[in-house]
Amino acid sequence: MIAIDGVGKWYGPVQVLKGCTTQVSKGEVVVVCGPSGSGKSTLIKTVNALEPFQEGAISVDGIALKDKRTDLPKLRARVGMVFQHFELFPHLSITDNLTLAQCKVLKRPREEARTRGLKLLERVGLSAHAQKFPGQLSGGQQQRVAIARALSMDPIVMLFDEPTSALDPEMVGEVLDVMVQLAREGMTMMCVTHEMGFARKVANRVIFMDRGEIVEDAQKEEFFGQPRSPRAQQFLSKILAH
Repeated sequence: MIAIDGVGKWYGPVQVLKGCTTQVSKGEVVVVCGPSGSGKSTLIKTVNALEPFQEGAISVDGIALKDKRTDLPKLRARVGMVFQHFELFPHLSITDNLTLAQCKVLKRPREEARTRGLKLLERVGLSAHAQKFPGQLSGGQQQRVAIARALSMDPIVMLFDEPTSALDPEMVGEVLDVMVQLAREGMTMMCVTHEMGFARKVANRVIFMDRGEIVEDAQKEEFFGQPRSPRAQQFLSKILAH
């Protein structure tokens, strides 16, 4: 579903991604972890061309991002993205947040878009809040709305960029519960996260990055059992010790 081949990226003279190569199969859940500044978020943003890259190739569902014939906005509509900061429109109601992109991008009739949005709002347990505005919801609730909004576009892949890092600890669980449910329903997912409990529960594979490189790309059991690289061992010993 996602093929990343030899991807390199620079910000001016600074190389932030170095020869990154990996694949994500249909229905697979891949967790990307590593220390801050290791290139995790940059890598995931290259998958839907939010971040341009200068070297290598990426394709999603067989569509090459760098092919001049590729309609990037159309492709992005099929790749759901959930950010660290919810990115909801503060001046729109929750219902309107869920319907706007469906109408504008997918050209869905408003009533059909509204019905789909409300159905997904129910799925994330927030039906009672349909007429509220984002500022009236907790952080965890806003992030669940953001997930529902991404799902309303009928994505073939979901990308999560540290979806719980801006939340109070008490709200993390409610967002992870929605993500666990999605994984169990067979959604193809690539998640940048420090939530190792989530990784252990639902990931098929774990990618560990450091200094812009993919240091490990292993099955979950292997990664948590005995990572091959000393750097990954050091990382795990620090975050699993507490």
